[in-house]
Amino acid sequence: MQQTGELEEISVRDLKGLRIGNAQDDQAKTGVTVLLFDKGAKVGVDVSGGGPASRETHLADPTTADNPINAIVLAGGSAYGLAAADGVMRYLEEHGIGYDTGYARVPLVCQSCIYDLGFGSAGVRPDAAMGYEACEDAKANHPRSGNTGAGCGATVGKLCGMERASKSGLGIYAVRLGRLEMAAVVVVNALGDIFDPENGKKIAGLRSEDGSGFADTREELYKLSKRTDMFTGNTTIGAVITNGKFSKAEMNKIASMTRNAYARCINPVGTLADGDTIYAASVGDVEADINVAGTLAAQVMERAIVNAIHAV
Repeated sequence: MQQTGELEEISVRDLKGLRIGNAQDDQAKTGVTVLLFDKGAKVGVDVSGGGPASRETHLADPTTADNPINAIVLAGGSAYGLAAADGVMRYLEEHGIGYDTGYARVPLVCQSCIYDLGFGSAGVRPDAAMGYEACEDAKANHPRSGNTGAGCGATVGKLCGMERASKSGLGIYAVRLGRLEMAAVVVVNALGDIFDPENGKKIAGLRSEDGSGFADTREELYKLSKRTDMFTGNTTIGAVITNGKFSKAEMNKIASMTRNAYARCINPVGTLADGDTIYAASVGDVEADINVAGTLAAQVMERAIVNAIHAV
């Protein structure tokens, strides 16, 4: 069905069936952002980075059972932070939410993590208690961008070490096109530099040695004379959420189209040193064209990435 009308910025709270909560340790610089789907969601995923820290992402594979996903968790802590999903599952179980196996309701929760251990305290990571706290925060459903939740420890431009990196955070943006609504939530924690695609201006990234401006991560990468372990420090993780009615296979395609936003905003991107991941969730029944939805998802993700920089 063709969508008509002008593109209108809205609050992410306007999407029915989605609630967002945050919890963080401000001293240790790490945290959790949880996306709760009150009635479940059809979810797809696109993984373009070489080092994802993830849990249950195969639930979004179109070849697996077509069961609704109850939550998506974005967290810091690298693979240690995957423990946050335990608290999210406990919260959902206490509220009678999950797949009914006949013996127990098992919440279906996907999660991805950024590597933020080099920014704050490497010994403090998101755990089950922090995941549960983020769910409690979602009751009020007052999501915000910046140094909050999983964005608390996010940084970008780390090829030459943390001393030359820039602070980033959590970005949120949402729009309406006719009846179709689309939102993006992203934690920008990239190896590369960040650009605003509307004007091509670099807005964050690798800083020059004297701190007076920006250097070029791509040029510095080309100077490397040998294989270098750049694993520690990176990964941009996010999700787009729509009220459009799509199958799980179609949501996988929308997730892959959303990756265009990463390419337009981050350079370099999708390296083996990144764990870049995008989830795409459908929480509504609005008939929409998949090409319109995928193109809109990429546009909304662009603005969320820019917001992740400007909000810190």
